[in-house]
Amino acid sequence: MGMSIGQTGGRGGRGHRRRGRHHKLVSEINVTPFVDVMLVLLIIFMVAAPLLTVGVPIELPETQARALNAETQPITVSVNREGQIFLQETEIAIDEIVPKLQAIAQTGYEERIFVRGDRDADYGTVMRVMARISSAGYRNLGLVTLQEQDS
Repeated sequence: MGMSIGQTGGRGGRGHRRRGRHHKLVSEINVTPFVDVMLVLLIIFMVAAPLLTVGVPIELPETQARALNAETQPITVSVNREGQIFLQETEIAIDEIVPKLQAIAQTGYEERIFVRGDRDADYGTVMRVMARISSAGYRNLGLVTLQEQDS
C-alpha cells in the first residue's frame, strides 16, 4: 500500500499555518473624532470672540470672506449709521483717532486694528477713518463683516 504524494495528513497543510500570528483585541481609545470636534470648536470661538467684545450696536455687512484668526485682543474702531466714530466703546472725533491709538497701542504700529462700519454708514466716513489710521503708520488693518448666509 502506497501513500499518495500530494497528501500531508493532519493539520500541516497550507491552509492551516497560523501558529505565528495571534490576533489581539486593540484596547486603545480612538481620539481622532475628539480632536476633530475640538478643532471645530476652536475655530468657532476664534471667529466669535472678536465680535462679542465690542459693545457699539452696528449692523455689519455680509461677505464671503474667510474669518481671521486672532491671537490677541484687537483694537476696534467703529462707525455707526449716523457717522459717529467709536474707539472700542468710547465716542471720539475723527481728529482724535491717531493720538488715542498711539496711546493705547501696546505693540506700536504692529497693533491689529479692526474697523467696523455699519451697513448703512457713509462709505466716505469709513474710508476717511481707515485713511487716518493707515497714514499714521498702522499697517495691520482689517474690515469686520459678517459671514454671508446662504438663502
